[in-house]
Amino acid sequence: MTGKTNGSSFPAGWGARQRIGDCLARYATGWRTPDFARRLASPLAILLLWELASQAGLIPARVIAAPSAIGETFWALIASGELGRHLAVSLQRAVSGLAIGVSIGTLAALISGLSRRGEFVLDSPMQMLRTVPSLALVPLFILWFGIGEFTKIALIVMGTTFPVYLNLFAGIRNIDPKLVEAAHTLGLNRRELIWHVILPGALPSFFVGLRYSLGISWLALVFVEQINATAGIGYLASDARDFMRTDVIVICLLIYSVLGLLIDGFIRTLERFALAWRPSFVRS
Repeated sequence: MTGKTNGSSFPAGWGARQRIGDCLARYATGWRTPDFARRLASPLAILLLWELASQAGLIPARVIAAPSAIGETFWALIASGELGRHLAVSLQRAVSGLAIGVSIGTLAALISGLSRRGEFVLDSPMQMLRTVPSLALVPLFILWFGIGEFTKIALIVMGTTFPVYLNLFAGIRNIDPKLVEAAHTLGLNRRELIWHVILPGALPSFFVGLRYSLGISWLALVFVEQINATAGIGYLASDARDFMRTDVIVICLLIYSVLGLLIDGFIRTLERFALAWRPSFVRS
């Protein structure tokens, strides 16, 4: 039974169904896999192969635990509150050391970068200290300050000061002379020149140094938390090493990487807002 034809040989409603079919065909033809799904494909494939190899006995647990075992241990550490306690201690150490180191590096770069006299006084000692490996200072710091929290934070400070200092100093000294000349033409005094021209122009270099310091703070944290520590992610990994708990070690490594990525993303967000006046940021 065909129903009404509306003056045509086709059944009633056939045109609407045809339009719907054409829309579905166009949607199916234009649909593509999202970028994030394609990026996740290879990591998921690696995890699957890893799990299968572990279940088959090709990868012993003493070498590295299976992803399923790592997930179970991760959930157990969260449920017991142990992971949160160690994570809070590590974050406190890293943030404290980073904040102090960045403050010292910024102040030293401003003094050296904005004044020739300041450069003569500060730059040589800073360059000498920069070339001293932080690990070489451990025995001296222990003799001076003991093996408490102060030594751990001081070592992080030593590692995070110099990236900010070097990058900000270079950013100040590499300001385009034409901008300075234009500022003088407009009648800006020295304070206005520094505030409106030099510091904004050096801000991109500061953020580069800040991101470098962030990475170094995590590297230093791994080491300092193995110096007579009783809490922290580094201590948790060191304790797991003694008991050959590869699942806990992998969890600690993942926490370091994820937290580093999140904090770096936060700094890049601050950079995007602070440098919104730059043409490259406006275009993006």
